[in-house]
Formats: sequence, C-alpha cells, structure tokens
Amino acid sequence: MRKTIFKKLEAKGLIANYNRLRKNLPPKLPKKVFIWDETFREGLKAPTVFLTYVEQVKLAKLMDDTGIPIINVGFPALSEADKNNVKRIVNESFKNATLTASAQATKESVEACLECRIKEVTIETPFNGLNLKYRLKMTQQQALAKIVESIEYARKNKAKVNFTLMDGARTPIDEILKVFEAAAAAGAARLVIADSVGFLRPLSTRYLMSHIRDGLSEEAKQKTELSVHCHNDFGLATANTLAAVEEGITYVHTCVAGFGERSGIAPFEEVATALELLYNIDTGVDLGRVYRLAQSAGKALALPLQFHKPIVGDGIFTHEVDQELEEMKAHPLLFEPFPPQIVGRETTLFIGKNTAQTLIQQLLENAGIRASPRQMDELFRRIKGPQESLDKGESQMTFYEVKKLMKDLQKGYSMWDFWRLVEQITRQKPKLKEENKKIDNSY
Repeated sequence: MRKTIFKKLEAKGLIANYNRLRKNLPPKLPKKVFIWDETFREGLKAPTVFLTYVEQVKLAKLMDDTGIPIINVGFPALSEADKNNVKRIVNESFKNATLTASAQATKESVEACLECRIKEVTIETPFNGLNLKYRLKMTQQQALAKIVESIEYARKNKAKVNFTLMDGARTPIDEILKVFEAAAAAGAARLVIADSVGFLRPLSTRYLMSHIRDGLSEEAKQKTELSVHCHNDFGLATANTLAAVEEGITYVHTCVAGFGERSGIAPFEEVATALELLYNIDTGVDLGRVYRLAQSAGKALALPLQFHKPIVGDGIFTHEVDQELEEMKAHPLLFEPFPPQIVGRETTLFIGKNTAQTLIQQLLENAGIRASPRQMDELFRRIKGPQESLDKGESQMTFYEVKKLMKDLQKGYSMWDFWRLVEQITRQKPKLKEENKKIDNSY
C-alpha cells in the first residue's frame, strides 16, 4: 500500500509530490538501505536506564520481527553482567537480524565479545587530536597500531568486524581516510562515521560522506561498506542520516524512538518511514510494527514518548473536530501526511473546546437526533465545561510532580554526590585535581 498510495494521488492530479521529481533524486541514492539498531548500546546510555534480560530479549525479538537486519546487543567488556546478558542473547534464535556487540580498540575488549560467541564485532575508537590528547592519551601512531591489532585479532578468531570512528564528524578528512584505509586493510567490513556530538548540518554531512567515499582507495571501496551514526544534539540526526543516504550510504545507525545519551541518535521510526515513503527506498522494515516497537521500548526503558513525536507520538494522527469534519471523512490525507495504518496507527477524532455548536448540532441531525435549544446548551456546556472549569494551577502542580518523579527515576549520582558517598564509606577525603574540582562544581 505504501508504495502505491502517493502514485495514485499523483496520477489523478490530486497532489504534487516534489520528492519524486527526477532532479530532486540524488544520483548516489541507493536502492536498499539497512537499519542498524543501537538501542541496547546507545539507548542504555541514558542516565540510570536499565533493562532486565527478559525485557531486552522481548525488544530484540520485536526488532527482529519488524525486519531490522542488524542489532547491537551491548558492550560485553563493560561488566560481567553485560557480558552474561550478551552471552545469553546470542543463544536466542532470530529470523532476520544479525547480532553485533561493541568493543574498544583493545584485544581485551574484543576478547570479551568473542567469549560471548559474537560473530560480528564492532570496534569503536576516536582518532582526532582532541581525543588522542585528552581521552586516549596516546600518539596517532600508537592509536593506529591498537586499531589494526584489535581488528586483526577479531578476524583471526573468525569474527566479522565493523569499525566505528568516534567523533569522526570533527576529524580531518585526511585522518579519516588514513584510519579507514588501515582498518580496511586489517579486515574491517564496514566503516562507520560517527557524528558523536551531533555537530553536522545535512549539507555538511553530504560533503563529508562524499569526500570519504571518493577519497578511499579502490581496494578499500571493494572491501568495505560505509555507515553513519548521527547524534541528535541539534535535532538534526534524522536529517543528517538521510543526507548520508543521499550520498550512497547503505547502513544507518538508529535507536528506537531516538533514545540514547544526551539527546539520543537518529530515531528508527523516523528514518525507516522517511526512507520508505519519501525516498521510495526499500529498508526491509515492516512499518506496520514500528508503533508497537516504540511503545514497548518506552515502557521497558521507563522513558515516555513525546506526545508530539513524529510517527509514534500520540498526537500525530489526532484531530479535534471542527468545520473540516466532512472533508476529513472524505479523504483523511487532506490533513495527514500518510495513512496511519502504514505504521500501525489509526486516525482519532475528538470533540473539544474548539468544536463549534453549529457543527455539534449538524452531527446530531446527521445521526437523526433532534435536540431542543435547551438540550443543545446543556450538551455544549458539558463538552466545554470540564476544560474551562479545570484548575490549571492544580494540573500544573501534578505535571511538575510527575516530571520530578521521572527525573528522580533517571538520576544517577552526580560527581559531588559520588565523592560525598565515597567519603562517608571510606572516611577519607578525596584529593581531587584542580580540573576535577571544576567539573564537580559544575554539577
């Protein structure tokens, strides 16, 4: 249905679809794009978010049923609990999805993945000067040697390897090409550029991805596929991901409902639906399942979905009845971007404070009901009464109480609280460096 609905409207001359104009279709646009889900890696980075093993398996199975081809199941080297969860989920059966797990660019971190019998390891590390100096504390040559060593170690143990360049969007192109060439030569099958702080614009994303694609050697191009991982700090994750696809990128990282650290990464449902409906690109995703998946993820992670969130928010297909009711009934696409059934939703109409009394009277007449003027006044009063008589101050207090409760549920220890706890338990006052004191004071 989703492939034909717009074509039918266009053929009848009812709408103009600028997305389908040939000159608006980028020449590098791929025919198929593969979704790479990072919910169990990125989504669990949100403060104090936690999934039981049962919840994780249930979500992974839903992702598999939805047609997501790659699922990152976590970071085994993070803790024994994480390693045990990955070990268990690897033993589950999946119809569509391939499982991968993340590792740092060290043999020890890769080994943790291999111990879980993961057959596809995603090695991630930064490479720009800022990260080399303050995070890795090593030279470029040392970092390159670690990357090559870890990839070769995974390959020797018969694991497929993906290489993610963290903070790649702020790394000079010549350094990106240098590390990507080395990763490809060592045996990496996919090369991922991560916009780790969501700093790119769509046009900047296209520029970067095109220069990487064109700058790689023919040998590296033949051995690898390019992928992108976009954070949402400026609200541009979906736009940047689509911009990368316009440059021919075929593997895109997403997270259900865009969950993740800080502002999260590109939301799965937005990227998949946009690719299918706006670009007519096959993703293999059953769009009819995306709403259920988002609702299940929100419940499991205890993170409510925004009311006005695209695709899966409660408000997108909800309309207050007004003078356009008959028009809405005649053709819902007058007021909706696509039939909600495509993503497992339905249109919801409601009578509210903006619904005119004349329209309510018309509704009754169409239903064969005759109401006296007095009855109409009473009906209208009852419809508008609850909203107008509602104590807004009380409702706002309830809202802030719920908001505070959610914040408390998601709050971990601030650095100040952490050191205070350490002092209480050890009876020793921490000796912090000056820069750490500044960080503590900022919390």
